[in-house]
Amino acid sequence: MIISTSRFGQVELKQEDVLTFPEGLLGFADLRKFVLLDDPSDEIFAWLQSCEAAQIAFPVLEPELFSATYKANLTKGDMEALKLTSQDKARYFSIVTIPDDPTQMTANLKAPIVINVAEKTARQCVLQDNNLAIREPIFTKLQQRVVQNPAVAIKNQSTGIDVATKLHVVRDAEL
Repeated sequence: MIISTSRFGQVELKQEDVLTFPEGLLGFADLRKFVLLDDPSDEIFAWLQSCEAAQIAFPVLEPELFSATYKANLTKGDMEALKLTSQDKARYFSIVTIPDDPTQMTANLKAPIVINVAEKTARQCVLQDNNLAIREPIFTKLQQRVVQNPAVAIKNQSTGIDVATKLHVVRDAEL
C-alpha cells in the first residue's frame, strides 16, 4: 500500500504497519489510520503519520528517552479499548511540539499515544495523574541523555528492529 505524506512524499507500507485508532486522536476524531515513520534526516524522532490525510503528522518520542521514571497508569476503560491484558504489552509515545526555537520543545506526557503492538490498535489516553505535564520541556533532558550515552537504541515499532541512533542537537551557545 502506498500513502502520500507532506513530509516524506509517497511512502510504501505493509498493511501490518498500519495502526488503527478506533476513536481517532484528540482533535482529529475522523482520522483512524496512522503509521509510525522514521525520519531519515533526524534519527531521534519518529512521525505518527495519518494514512488518510497527507498533511497530518506528529513528531513523537518514547517518553523513556527524556523521562526515566515515566509511568502511565491506564484506566480500565483504556485497557479494554486497547484490548490489553497488561500495561507491559503496550508501547507509549509522547507527541512533541517543536517550535522555531528547538530549545523550547515540549512533550505531552499527560495524553500519550498508547499502542497495543500485537493488535495494531492505538489510542490517545488522557491520564488522570495531575503531576504529568501537557507541555513538559525536554530539550535539556534529551541533550543530557546524548552526552551520557551518544548511541541510543530505539526500537522501531512498525518493524520491531532495533536501530542505533544519535541525537544531533544544537548547543545553546550555537543558537
